Amino acid sequence: MRQHLLTFTILFPLVGATLIALVGRRIDDRDTRILALLTTLATFGVSLLVLRDFQTGATGYQMVDRASWVRSLGLQYLVGVDGISLWLVLLTTFLFPISVLASWKIGTNVARYMVAILVLESAVLGSFVALDLLLFFLFFEAILVPMYLIIGGWGSGNRVYAAIKFFLFTMAGSAFLLVGILFLYSRSGQLGPPSFELGRLTQVAGGLPVPTARWLFLAFFVAFAVKVPLFPLHTWLPDAHTEAPTAGSVLLAGVLLKVGTYGLLRFNLSMFPQASIHFATFVSVLAVIGIIYGAVCALIQTDVKRLVAYSSVSHLGFVVLGIFAFTQQAVTGGVLQMVNHGLATGALFLLVGMVYERTHTREFAEMGGLAGVMPWLLGAFLFVVFASAGLPGLSSFVGEFLVIVGTFAVSHLFGALSAVAVVLGAIYLLWSYQRVAYGPLREEHRYLPDLSGREVAVLAPVLALLLVFGVYPSLLTRSIDPATCVTIEQVRSSQTCADVGGPVVPAAAEGRQP
Repeated sequence: MRQHLLTFTILFPLVGATLIALVGRRIDDRDTRILALLTTLATFGVSLLVLRDFQTGATGYQMVDRASWVRSLGLQYLVGVDGISLWLVLLTTFLFPISVLASWKIGTNVARYMVAILVLESAVLGSFVALDLLLFFLFFEAILVPMYLIIGGWGSGNRVYAAIKFFLFTMAGSAFLLVGILFLYSRSGQLGPPSFELGRLTQVAGGLPVPTARWLFLAFFVAFAVKVPLFPLHTWLPDAHTEAPTAGSVLLAGVLLKVGTYGLLRFNLSMFPQASIHFATFVSVLAVIGIIYGAVCALIQTDVKRLVAYSSVSHLGFVVLGIFAFTQQAVTGGVLQMVNHGLATGALFLLVGMVYERTHTREFAEMGGLAGVMPWLLGAFLFVVFASAGLPGLSSFVGEFLVIVGTFAVSHLFGALSAVAVVLGAIYLLWSYQRVAYGPLREEHRYLPDLSGREVAVLAPVLALLLVFGVYPSLLTRSIDPATCVTIEQVRSSQTCADVGGPVVPAAAEGRQP
């Protein structure tokens, strides 16, 4: 049973989607919503069993599940979890029930919408646990279709443009990834039967000539940089966030963008450690530009949802900067920020959606004075603003602090610039809250309702975790540290081998494979 927990986690949403597709026309919209909610809650329950059985402090992959598809071609189903992917799986299964509840008022094509949500959950979960690169690529691509449908089918005014832009950007990046995977697969036969298994392809990458490894690093990097998105490949994100429905924005910021940062950490660093060192300064420069650029763009926005979208560009730049600092504090801080950003920015999009449902506007100029009308909603908004800005005692503070400290140990310049961006983040977040909550109240907003019971159920778990992870971050770091430590050792050992002219073979590669 324990061996198949990850498979159950992936399959439960697909089973729910199949049931809704089969009976969607025979039951009403309310029952469809309840079925989708129960499916996501069951999936979350299974992921909690994964957390229960996970051996904190152990290195390598756990709960590995393997099944052969076409043995002669090396095609197989292979999944497993370590300290890096564990919390991303839990973040995913936590945010999807929240998103279903947030979508309760979706009134058109409810069955199709819920099917898209559930298929998206399976694809994201598969991306975080796949240990076979072809399997990972299939899940990675499967994310595109339901997200495209959610944005294009249930988004706002310019939704079709935003959905197509999202699809084309990500598909173009994926082409580079596929070429890189197939090249490594073509070389895998030199070490035994051909295989897409991560362990085998890591060994293949370790024996490649340095120029070849660098080109492959760039192929993987482009695909994941588009997904993050990293400057200057970020231009699809503000449009997608702005036009997507509330749940679409929550899932896009909360989990889909993390597939990009996860890919950089799991595949680029582990498979191409020497190339990662070679391009570290280049990637760090892009990350710092994205951090500052995203913060400055957020400052000048007049649309509150677009402001939160640009804040994601800035915050995800922190994650990339931490990953390519190659220090324990920075990499662990980067993984923490993946989780913290998913919670804090997801909550911001939830709150922006609730305000929009009442005011029917996202323009700051048409808001103001809402704190006096909706004190509980705006109180929750202020709490999440503080969490996103990195207030000590709330979740984002620890991750940002570790990234800055770990980066400063490597580069004083990058560390100082990232610290400046934290100040800019506090400015645009607090200023946005001031324009929404205070000032003159428009007459049509005088009798807006405060939080409903359903909205309290949506927000309360997220706000609680923002506080718990801020006060007690070791809940996460105890399991994250061993996995990030192994990755850092791989990078450092490759640097040592390169310095003495030896082959670049990642340290502990054998010990990490299932």
